[in-house]
Amino acid sequence: MIEVIKTGPLNTVQDLGRHGFRHVGVSVSGAMDPLALRVGNILLGNDENAAGLEIQLFPFRVRFLTDTSIALTGADCRARLAGVALPPWWGGQVRSGQELELHFPRYGARGYLCVAGGIDVPLVLGSRSTALRGGFGGLDGRPLQAGDRLPLGAACGLPLPRSGLGIVPPGVAMAAVFPCNAQGIIQLRAIPAGEYALFAADAPRFWSQLWQVSRQSNRTGYRLAGQPLIPSQVVEMRSYGLIPGIVQVPPAGEPIIQLSDANTAGGYPKIAGIIEEDLWRLGQVQPGESIQLIKSDAREAIEVAGKISAYLMRLRDSCRPMKKLIGV
Repeated sequence: MIEVIKTGPLNTVQDLGRHGFRHVGVSVSGAMDPLALRVGNILLGNDENAAGLEIQLFPFRVRFLTDTSIALTGADCRARLAGVALPPWWGGQVRSGQELELHFPRYGARGYLCVAGGIDVPLVLGSRSTALRGGFGGLDGRPLQAGDRLPLGAACGLPLPRSGLGIVPPGVAMAAVFPCNAQGIIQLRAIPAGEYALFAADAPRFWSQLWQVSRQSNRTGYRLAGQPLIPSQVVEMRSYGLIPGIVQVPPAGEPIIQLSDANTAGGYPKIAGIIEEDLWRLGQVQPGESIQLIKSDAREAIEVAGKISAYLMRLRDSCRPMKKLIGV
């Protein structure tokens, strides 16, 4: 069990999401950076869908009430365990009574704390993710609060070494796969969507200009600030189903990217859809930072998915012999 000592108002329990219920108005939820959560769980020998803690407001502090192993992935949150600084993308043992502190990130937006066995809150519609808008899942459907005690599941893997074990972050290991422009601005691949032709006059600028993530952004969607996109004509649309990654353009002309807690239906024109394989990067962009969208297609999305799968397979293979060695 772990006890929350200090937390911000939007830190939650998340797994990889709640799938198969959008037709009844239930959003997917789940980690904003699912790749970070999967990596942490692989390191610990957990199921990749095991629930962890998504930390996006700081400082954050927990106390471990049992000996266990943990993994820290995602943003570099300047972690300290019992006062000792820890590197990002790291896993290792913790002792009962020790406290872990996370602080505002050096880079990235969300840190992930994975624990051996996962956070063992009840399954709701097949997931342990917190659905904040619906008020269910996670811990009583709400953000974490000081004093909360979170139960842990049974550990499946062997304990990590006491000295700890580092991981090459996906953004480094696959730097050639995930582009940035010459100024280091993250570039996200997107495929033109159903109403793309409505914005034909502004389409080149949609791809070329930098878009700043507005501070009016959250897990439901990121609003992009920039020169507005103007449709060639005003159209009245029926509501349609939404999924994370869809880029809608409301009347004001500044796009909104639907994310983990995305609405299940909407009626604004959709200009593009960010490929699923790039959404983890968007989950690590802070409000106020900029992104650039680049035109892609389904073939490239499939290629990127294959490279992510290969990275995760290499990580799984590298962890297996280590765990055998620890068990000697």
